[in-house]
Amino acid sequence: MDVPTSHYVKASDGVWIGYQVFGDGPYDLILNDGWLGNVDANWEDPDYAAYLRALGSRARVITFDRRGYGISDRPNAPGQLAIEKGLDDTRAVMDAAGSERAVFLGVEAGAAVSLLFVATYPERASALALISPLVRYSPTAGFPWGFPDEEADEWLHRIETQWGTPEFWRWNFGTMKMPDPGPVVLERWARWSRLCASPSAALAIERAEREVDVRRILPTIQVPTVVMLKEGDREGHWSAARWVAEQIPGARFVELPGQEHFVLATDIAAFGEIDRLAAEVRVEEAGFDRFLASVLFTDIVGSTAMAASLGDHRWGEVVQKHHATVRAMLGRYGGSEIDTAGDGFFASFDGPARAVRCALKIKDAVRPLGVEIRAGVHTGEVQMVDGKLAGLTVTIGSRVGARASPSEVLVSQTVKDLVAGSGLIFEDSGEHELKGVPDRWHLYRVVG
Repeated sequence: MDVPTSHYVKASDGVWIGYQVFGDGPYDLILNDGWLGNVDANWEDPDYAAYLRALGSRARVITFDRRGYGISDRPNAPGQLAIEKGLDDTRAVMDAAGSERAVFLGVEAGAAVSLLFVATYPERASALALISPLVRYSPTAGFPWGFPDEEADEWLHRIETQWGTPEFWRWNFGTMKMPDPGPVVLERWARWSRLCASPSAALAIERAEREVDVRRILPTIQVPTVVMLKEGDREGHWSAARWVAEQIPGARFVELPGQEHFVLATDIAAFGEIDRLAAEVRVEEAGFDRFLASVLFTDIVGSTAMAASLGDHRWGEVVQKHHATVRAMLGRYGGSEIDTAGDGFFASFDGPARAVRCALKIKDAVRPLGVEIRAGVHTGEVQMVDGKLAGLTVTIGSRVGARASPSEVLVSQTVKDLVAGSGLIFEDSGEHELKGVPDRWHLYRVVG
């Protein structure tokens, strides 16, 4: 197999994403391959090239450099490296490659964007394979895996002082309990890392990944899923893989033979699992009208008193302008108007950060009309019923909005977790009971 030609596609926010397409197998495979990458330089390493060829021998592989590294743009604006941006980038690459539906393979940090995309666009995913998935960077209550603070700080120190050197990779191989491969291989890895990212880019990516937490969306994954882990990783940073498989309905956990962390071209078992997964019939076909969405509810505060004060004619003009303003903001941020009742709006978005930013913009844009709104945002699984969104997620979103004060945007814990790295700022609003919804819910106030 020849080294493929690289191409570019522009994402919805103008960032250019570099990608490659290779292989001619019976199914499309989207490869989200770990922490770093450079679609050109990946082929210069013999082991990496053999791994890519093994994938290309069984599938039509579509792979791309995430924004921030490789041949893709390296934006430095706040929020440009947020995981949510990976949704737009993946969709743009799939469209450019002519792929309507694919198997997704997420390795290490590449698992997070794969999970989020598959949950949000289940119609574009036929199956999901995860290898050593990183779903949260650091340990926390109920999640003892990941990188403790002292190890995370050591990563930052090593990037700042040794990036792009053999010394960095000798240390990194040691953290994975791999033997020193010798000066030739270490220099090859050092050069590859320099081509993947500058020190500043590597630091920015590292800091963005520290805030990722996609654990809450694991139960919403509907496509057939396999989660794999090498025997040598039973203990340590990556050993959450079995737990991840347990959270995804119907997922299969497979322990692969071998002590080394990386999956190589010789790991026949891993490729066999991917082939098997690609050939499986969907287990829950009837439930595939369900998908992940972010819902936004807004309404005018004190509308009854304002209507009485202004009179029907004047109040009607205010409501008309309010509706036009809200619809303009929904269009700007990619929201879909689901329902309008009186002075309230119900809209959906395919990304939580967009929903939150839209709510903030609506709040500010309607003030010149002499009105204030309250807003609530929640993300979860919804389903289409007679052309409209329905389900507990909708009820929760409505109740969150009802808890907001004038000119306040409240969000659920789920939303706060999913927009980590987006630049949005929150204040704790405490736990609340939501009418008709089980349990108590932790809510957060958006402050910037």
